[in-house]
Amino acid sequence: MLRLITRRLALSLPLLLIVPTLTFLLAALIPGDVARTVVGANGTEEQYLELRGSLSLDDPLHVRYWDWLVSAVRGDLGASLLSRQPVTSLLNDRLGVTLALAVGSTLVAALIGVALGIVAALRSRSLGRLVDVISLAGLAVPNFFLGLILVTWFAVAIPLFPATGHVPFAESPADWFRGLVLPVVTLAVPGVAVVAKQTRDAMLDVLDRPFVRTLRATGLPRRSVVLRHALRSAGVPVVTVAGVVFVGALSGTVLVETVFAMPGLGGMAVQATGQHDLPLIQGVAVYFTVLVIAANLVVDLAYGWLDPRMRVS
Repeated sequence: MLRLITRRLALSLPLLLIVPTLTFLLAALIPGDVARTVVGANGTEEQYLELRGSLSLDDPLHVRYWDWLVSAVRGDLGASLLSRQPVTSLLNDRLGVTLALAVGSTLVAALIGVALGIVAALRSRSLGRLVDVISLAGLAVPNFFLGLILVTWFAVAIPLFPATGHVPFAESPADWFRGLVLPVVTLAVPGVAVVAKQTRDAMLDVLDRPFVRTLRATGLPRRSVVLRHALRSAGVPVVTVAGVVFVGALSGTVLVETVFAMPGLGGMAVQATGQHDLPLIQGVAVYFTVLVIAANLVVDLAYGWLDPRMRVS
């Protein structure tokens, strides 16, 4: 297992280099003068020139990139251009919100999606077609639109949950949970659709295999055959989809955090882009990349648990 983790981490290093590099290049190509934007119309020429010098904007692009990369390897992602606070400190303060949304929505999508998929595979073809319809509907509705609908229904018409904002867990666990319900559901709906369809297809394939028919012939209870044997055999493609759902939820936080005014990395990315805060943009890209790599590692470990043969492959 340790060899698997080491190999996967080694394969992830190029991704950890490529994504921040592309982000740096794209941020450098943003139209306009970053220093002029940050200083604003009321800033003096001295402030403008001082900021350009501190950002090394007059240096060649490759020199600026190398300086940033060396600092990033040391754990220094620079300071925000507006607040002048360390980027790592700003991102760490918001990381918990984004993780709660992404992990929570993935768990909800996995639990509901797997349950729907199993029922659809066991019950009838009509229920299977219903899962297909739910999948198409879940994928077709944009996150921001679904979020607005949920706010209208369950925060305005029926005030069960708060419409916006976030309460830290340490202050009130109950209010923290209530504040997460609507954004988590918003992110989970597309994932439920994908997981349900994949689970149904995988279960239908496994239930037709000879070993399942043999288990049934031995008189093993149907529940045990389905949950202990068939589901585990069908688990590899489902886990793969769950990893994709997590990455999709992570990217979806950019919109959902904006709709629900959640203080997470996604909302900070939108804010930093609008303010041309280059160090903050690059820091968010690094954090998102690390989260994706961590999710892929968890998926690989789940492969090894579901199918021990994959540990040596």
